[in-house]
Amino acid sequence: MPHVIIKHFDATLTAEQHAALSEAITRSVTQAFGCSPHAVSIALRPVAPDDWHGSVFVPDIKTRPQELLKSPDYSAV
Repeated sequence: MPHVIIKHFDATLTAEQHAALSEAITRSVTQAFGCSPHAVSIALRPVAPDDWHGSVFVPDIKTRPQELLKSPDYSAV
C-alpha cells in the first residue's frame, strides 16, 4: 500500500520515461502518505479512446467526484 493505477490512452514510453514517471510518483506518494518507497506499487493501464467514456469517465470520474484530487477539463484538450 499504496497502489497507484494510471489509466491512459495507449502510449509508448521509453525506459527512461518509465523510470522518471515511477520516481516522481513514488516520491509524491511517500511524501503524502509517509510510507516507505518499498510499499508503493504503480500500474499503467492503457484504455482505447473509444472505451474511455464507459471504462474510465463514467465509473471513475462522473460517479465518484468526491474521490478526485483533480477534475479533468476535456474542453481544454
